[in-house]
Amino acid sequence: MLSVDSFVAESLALGLPRACCWCDAPSPGEPACASCRARLPWNEHACRACAIPLPAGAHTDVCKDCLEASPSQDRTWAAFRYEPAIAAQVIGLKFHARFAPAHVLGTLMALRLAQRPEPLPELLVPVPLQARRLWRRGYNQALEIARELSLHLRIVLAPQLARRTGITQEQTRLSAVERRRNVRDVFQVSDQVRGRHIAILDDVITTGATAGELARTARRAGARRIEVWAAARAELAHPR
Repeated sequence: MLSVDSFVAESLALGLPRACCWCDAPSPGEPACASCRARLPWNEHACRACAIPLPAGAHTDVCKDCLEASPSQDRTWAAFRYEPAIAAQVIGLKFHARFAPAHVLGTLMALRLAQRPEPLPELLVPVPLQARRLWRRGYNQALEIARELSLHLRIVLAPQLARRTGITQEQTRLSAVERRRNVRDVFQVSDQVRGRHIAILDDVITTGATAGELARTARRAGARRIEVWAAARAELAHPR
């Protein structure tokens, strides 16, 4: 487990920003000051299978949908709920080629993940974009966040282990059922994941269809344990 002190010292050594990205208060080694960090919409009480926020006072860590039909992955974790402060960061990165949010989101995620008691995955696999979308955008936002996590958590970044082989529609315009159908069998995963503990990284989970399909493909390729990580979880039910 990495200590927060060593994490901050490493960030300072890398010359990373010393001011909070939300209020400009001094924040050496971290992208957010303590006050702003405390106000962020952390996804604290969420389903361990799909990361959807659970109702206040719920005495379970698995939502009703996941009890009825478990996802392909062993665990899903999203750092934040998709609310304005985080949505602005995601949108800036995803649609406006602003790369500072990748540092902000990735670093805050890594600070949390560095403190977990369970072993970290061996490989970090960002959700790949289809070739046409990658060419049009010029970068993969999930890969940009994954670079930060790999740097801070010292997990091997392995984008080459997964690729999209099919052409899909934009998921944002589809229902939950249509999203699952849209991404069915569109990924290939290398057998280099066989017997390994991996984390699949996406920027936002909405219904979980994309990351879930990649997890299903990784399972077929022999991955031993599969986690799905995301910067944010949109609070949208995923009817099955």
